[in-house]
Amino acid sequence: MEKKNTEKSNDASCENCVYYDYNEEEDCFECTAQLDEDELVSLYNTKRCPLFRFYDEYKSVQKQN
Repeated sequence: MEKKNTEKSNDASCENCVYYDYNEEEDCFECTAQLDEDELVSLYNTKRCPLFRFYDEYKSVQKQN
């Protein structure tokens, strides 16, 4: 059971988030989530994004089938 928790915490990085997207104008990846002041404080204190959602590109394919 503990392994699952550690695996999830490793997956909870910006690169695996729905809101992490490429900005063509700036030519870089950036967070597109709209965080309010309380969420920013939480992010800086805990180093965990309150809006993190795992991006699974295969999930949309499964819905199509």
